[in-house]
Amino acid sequence: MKLIFISDIHGSLFWLERALEKVEEEQADSLVIVGDFLYHGPRNPLPKGYDPQGVANKLNEYNKKKPITAVRGNCDAEVDQMLLQFPMMGDYVMLLHEGRRIYVTHGHGFSIENLPALSEKDIFIQGHTHIPVADVKEGIYVLNPGSISLPKENNPNSYGVLEGGEFIVKDFEGNVVKRITL
Repeated sequence: MKLIFISDIHGSLFWLERALEKVEEEQADSLVIVGDFLYHGPRNPLPKGYDPQGVANKLNEYNKKKPITAVRGNCDAEVDQMLLQFPMMGDYVMLLHEGRRIYVTHGHGFSIENLPALSEKDIFIQGHTHIPVADVKEGIYVLNPGSISLPKENNPNSYGVLEGGEFIVKDFEGNVVKRITL
């Protein structure tokens, strides 16, 4: 089963459309969105193709084909949930993938620096920092797909792929940014 993780859309219809194209190209079984859907946030510039309503419409269309798994980011509000036709206000979601527990959260509460109670070899995935990560901390795999719309620290726009015991962060040209075997 192949999972695609995207984070920090921040209202960019341009980058969301590119990410959804990658989901199809990658032939993913499921899309997981790691928060910050519609609003660009007070500390961020407007991303390319800023269109929060267009983002909501595009995500709702996609969700009718394949259900989206999602968590709330620090820039998401109850009004965003009113526009989106899938649950996205949870602070975290637990997934079971190929016999492993995956804790998915945006990263503004629990984070790589402040891990929740997890067991060795569990997987922790966050967004929030806009910086890709593929590492191990205290025996827990810590991952971040980066941001599709507003990458930081000279990183490229990116997304994450989890399949066959490997997590890969890719840019939109198909280059591997980060990789870890789980």
